[in-house]
Order: sequence, then structure tokens, then C-alpha cells
Amino acid sequence: MKNKIKTIAFDADDTLWINEPYFQEAEKQFCRLLEDYLPQHSVSQELFKTEMKNLHLYGYGVKGFVLCMIETASRISNATVPVRLIDEIVIIGRELLQKPIELLSGVPETLDKLKGDYRLIVATKGDLLDQERKLKNSGLEGYFHHIEIMSDKKISDYQKLLKHLDCKPENFLMLGNSIKSDILPVLDLGGYAAHIPYHVTWVHEQHKSALMHENFMELKSIDDILNYL
Repeated sequence: MKNKIKTIAFDADDTLWINEPYFQEAEKQFCRLLEDYLPQHSVSQELFKTEMKNLHLYGYGVKGFVLCMIETASRISNATVPVRLIDEIVIIGRELLQKPIELLSGVPETLDKLKGDYRLIVATKGDLLDQERKLKNSGLEGYFHHIEIMSDKKISDYQKLLKHLDCKPENFLMLGNSIKSDILPVLDLGGYAAHIPYHVTWVHEQHKSALMHENFMELKSIDDILNYL
């Protein structure tokens, strides 16, 4: 692999900076708001159902999350939820969009060592404006040759990315915290992929089966990749 890799792609949320804990805290706030209608764990389950139903319409990100919270509140209250609760849901979303960017350990140092030797890019899902804001506020923009904010991370999406980059799969390495989104599609294409586990993972992104593949690396932290390059 050392002599093959030319382009290294990084997922953003929970790979470069903290993200999912903010969403989980927002969900807890939402569930507390609706506990007069259902127990909090049931509200959480109903919200997840709404998210999965609407994912193909809204995609990933805070704005779709807020719409799903509003729809869930309306449904479980039989359309009787007071306007003040809708206002509070909107506030939860606005606060999510203004969270500070907290880089994960080892990120700047790893990028420093890789820059110049490899073409570095960001390949992440989410809302365009929100991800652009986070990248700008992270102070990491200068490390990257290209930023790709993807509507999804299926094989076809990676194929489009590689075509745009004029990069063969065997010259491509993807690093991320989601086995489902960052690892499996890239391996299926013939590329290389390194998993950096994060202590919190959205249910939709969880993958519990053991993964064995000659192009796969399991890392403890982002700087572990330096041992393979």
C-alpha cells in the first residue's frame, strides 16, 4: 500500500472533529420536551423512525434533523403540540448549528505530516452550509486539495468522487469512523480504508460484524495511519 496511495480522504464529523455527541444531547432535549406525550425512550424511537422515513428526502444534517423532530412532535401529540414547543425545537436546531468546533486528538499533527506527500481531501456527508461552516471554523481548510460534501456515501457516490479526482481505487485511501459509510463502499471499489472508531456512533451508522479485508486497517487514533504510510 505504501507505494500505491496518492490520495487520502478524511471523513469530517467524528473523524476530524466532534459531532455526534452534540446530536445526542439535542435528542435528549427533544425527548424531554415531549415526555408528557410518551416516555423519553419511546420519543427517541419515534424520532428515529421519522429520520429513516425521510432520509432519502432530507439527506443528512441538522436541518433535516429539525424537520424530523417537528414531524415527530406533531405525530405523537396527534397534532396538538403547542407552538411554544415547536419554537423550542427550532432553538435546539439553531444551537446545533452554532456549536464550537472541537478537533479530535492528533488531527492537525497528522495532517501536517501527510501534507505535501499526498493529495488530501475531505469526503463527508451532511448539509452543505453547515459542513462548510465547520470546516472554515476548524482551521483545517489549508490542508485540503478538495472538499466533497456528499449527499450519501454509497459505492456510486465514491465512483463519482474518484472520477472527479481522476484517481484509481487502488491509489485511494479513506479514513473515517463509520464502517458502513467510510469503509465498506471503498473496499468494494478496490480502494483502501482505515477505520478510526469513535466512542459514540449514530444507530444508522453502526456495523457490528467483524471485518476482514486485505485493504482494511483498524486504527486506534488518526495518527496510527502514519505507521502504514
